[in-house]
Amino acid sequence: MAVKIRLKRMGKIRTPFYRIVIADARTKRDGRVIEEIGTYNPKTEPSTIHVDSERAQYWLGVGAQPTEAVTAILKLTGDIGGQATLKQPEPKPNKADLFDAALKELHSEPKKGATTGKSKPKAEEKAAEPAAEAPADETPAPEAE
Repeated sequence: MAVKIRLKRMGKIRTPFYRIVIADARTKRDGRVIEEIGTYNPKTEPSTIHVDSERAQYWLGVGAQPTEAVTAILKLTGDIGGQATLKQPEPKPNKADLFDAALKELHSEPKKGATTGKSKPKAEEKAAEPAAEAPADETPAPEAE
């Protein structure tokens, strides 16, 4: 029986996700498998690859033939050939830490008034202008009759 190490497509339309599987060469692409040894997600940046190296080495040792795509993946993880050249994704920040940082930033800002002053109705503005122009210590002269 010819055994292959190949990719089994999962996921939705335009969102592929693959499982690295051991299957008989005569089965369908997404058909019955002997064993699943890893996953591959090409949509993340960088691509996410998880392979059980011990099981991959076992199956390669007993004569399973990897497909071209799986050969490239196993070279990246270091299971075939030299060193592992797989890029690791940046760790995601903890949501609690992000929340605490946002709270500190919010409370550290100086308290100011409104960014724009309150607008007065036009009638009040006209009435307030003459009073502001007249000096406070001068009293208007009484009108002569």
